Amino acid sequence: MYIRHTSLRTVRPRAAILSALFGGISVLCLPLAVSAQDTDYAVDLIGSAPKSPFQSQEAPTRMSSFSELEDALRLHPSLDALNLSAEANRQRAEGALGLPDPVVSLQLNNVPLFDPSFSEYLPSNKAVGIRQALPSRSERKANSLKSLRQADSQDFERDEQFARLRGQLLVYLIEKHSLDVQRDYARERQYKYDELADIIDIEINAGRPLVFRLAQVDVERTEVSRTLAELDGREAQINAELINLLGFIPDTDVPALTRAPWTGNAIAFYGVRVADAAVQVSDADVQRAEADFKPDWGVNLTYQQRESGQGPRSNFDGEDWISGGVTFSIPLWAGKRQEPNLRAAKTDRNAALARRTAIARQLQSEWSRYDARRETASANIRIIEQKISAIEEQTAAQLISYEAGTGDYSSIIDGEIAILMLRSEIVKEQSLRDQMIAKMNSLLVTS
Repeated sequence: MYIRHTSLRTVRPRAAILSALFGGISVLCLPLAVSAQDTDYAVDLIGSAPKSPFQSQEAPTRMSSFSELEDALRLHPSLDALNLSAEANRQRAEGALGLPDPVVSLQLNNVPLFDPSFSEYLPSNKAVGIRQALPSRSERKANSLKSLRQADSQDFERDEQFARLRGQLLVYLIEKHSLDVQRDYARERQYKYDELADIIDIEINAGRPLVFRLAQVDVERTEVSRTLAELDGREAQINAELINLLGFIPDTDVPALTRAPWTGNAIAFYGVRVADAAVQVSDADVQRAEADFKPDWGVNLTYQQRESGQGPRSNFDGEDWISGGVTFSIPLWAGKRQEPNLRAAKTDRNAALARRTAIARQLQSEWSRYDARRETASANIRIIEQKISAIEEQTAAQLISYEAGTGDYSSIIDGEIAILMLRSEIVKEQSLRDQMIAKMNSLLVTS
């Protein structure tokens, strides 16, 4: 309104002031806007995280095969991070072979301070120079080699991480399947306890003193309810771990597992290969320390321009000059710098060798421990199966006596409950056996 009735001469300064004012406000608000964007991004990251299974029940995602789960597992952020780090090191290897940027200098030489002039005094001149450093090629190649070997090391770390994540996924799927079977056996035990309670009531009404057994059945029912609650809680924990691995809860059958053979060579372990790659990186450090003894070179060129004299004291003609030179370093203080660095690099390599040996022993011990637990689980399965066979024979004999009118049917149900409990133990041992196989396979390079 007011601007419309103001002269053009007045509007322009005001417009300029308003423009400057709003421009200043925009500049001041820019960091806040950026911070707000960063905050929104952080909130989005948190908001996009899957909900905890303890908060809500999410429908499992059906995958047709375990290979599809492996494809989803390859998208895990930890694997992506290692891929990106390896790619960054390969780019560093390429950059390490390049030369540093040339240095250009603009100079005014020998100009009087209180009476500046380029035509009064002979030494006064203008100069343009360029200088190019040429570091030792051996050192640049050693730096490049180190970056390449670091990239190879991270590739091995990625393969090891994928094998570890795959082993964890198998462990969780095996346990999840085991929980389902244990839950079925627990519910069947509940049904048997209900049937047993009815039979005990009949026996009590018939005048037989079985009141103490009824109280025991109530206690065992409570234990079954606690078992079901614990199974549900453990399944919720497994679902949370599966979301961490895959981003969803899979509903996929457990693939057939076979124990991968190990020939006894430690290099067959992923961890040893990663440690061996670290030894290769330390070898590159030694090569770089050795290359540090070689000289670094450099070249320089300077163009100087002098004007013709114009004063009473200036009787010289103008002229141009070109100056050039070559520089190189001399390892004069190698005993104080290069030699200690070389000794340190060799010591680091020895340390890497020692770590590789230690990791080999650790992984061999871990593999043997898993194998021992697998053998123990298999032995326990055979023992429990023999116990089940004995109870089944005993139950069959009691059933014959009951049909002959001389036995008690409650003892038959007790035998069936005992068999259900033992079958549930077999499921636990089978789960432990298969989990140990999955862990053993995750330690070995299988492809």
